[in-house]
Amino acid sequence: MRVLHRVFDFLGQHATLFLAGGVLLGLLVPPLAALARPMLIPGLLIPLVIALLRLDWDALAAYARRPGLAALIAAGLLLGSPALMWLALKAFSLPPALAQGLTLMAAASPIVSSAAISLILGLDAALAVVVIVVTTALMPFSLPTMALWLLGLEIDIDVSTFMLRLALMVGGAFAAALALRRVVPRQQLEANARMFDGASVATLVLFALAIMDGVAAVALARPGYVVLVTFSAFCANIALQCLGTLAALRLGMRSALTVGLMSGNCNMGLVMVALADKADFDVIVFFAMAQIPMYMLPALLGPVYRRLLAAPPG
Repeated sequence: MRVLHRVFDFLGQHATLFLAGGVLLGLLVPPLAALARPMLIPGLLIPLVIALLRLDWDALAAYARRPGLAALIAAGLLLGSPALMWLALKAFSLPPALAQGLTLMAAASPIVSSAAISLILGLDAALAVVVIVVTTALMPFSLPTMALWLLGLEIDIDVSTFMLRLALMVGGAFAAALALRRVVPRQQLEANARMFDGASVATLVLFALAIMDGVAAVALARPGYVVLVTFSAFCANIALQCLGTLAALRLGMRSALTVGLMSGNCNMGLVMVALADKADFDVIVFFAMAQIPMYMLPALLGPVYRRLLAAPPG
């Protein structure tokens, strides 16, 4: 047990580097990615449970009592982002499938692991949880509208099934965190914060490995397209993070950076499920390669986050 504690503590100390390494390892060592495939769902839920376990629930409740703020952020993420992305892409001559993928990416809700990554980066995880829940619940209604309006793409989502899965996923995570909070003293949670970060990183790395299953074969078969979509994903992620942060500056730098993080890190897995067999294969390739910046940018932008958080207000 003491060894495991040390391992998680070490992972927590170097969290962003291990996140970046995990997604690259999945790309470079395909058998590992295939082996980790069963960890897709646990890799989503366990970091959320840990984030909820460590959160200040008073802060969470405070945001829940400000539905107008959550609604405004949700509108920006689900409606504003895809519209701006669609307009911006008019200036570039990109393959149609890539342009479609970028627009659908911007129309997605934030990744569930945004809450865990926010904690690791020292951002506002309580705000992240509230926005993730609201945007994920609204996405079955907003995504078909934006896809039809901007792309002429008809998406038929089984809303009742989607909402049931969401309730089970988020409700289960809240229930597990609430049960654990009753048996684990608050002081112990605070004293072992880095170890919990490490546990989050371990499961996020397993998820990163799992999601790269099959991607290496595509990269070998079509290296030119894969390089183009990966570069585009990096550019889009950074641009959306910058726009989201600037738009939310009135909330303070910590919250603004959290909104920026959620703006750029979009849940394309849900979009893939919604598209079913309607998606062009090249769009799916983009969704897969777009995971790379989501896991690498926290390490690459770490110094930027620290400098901005340390800067005096105003």
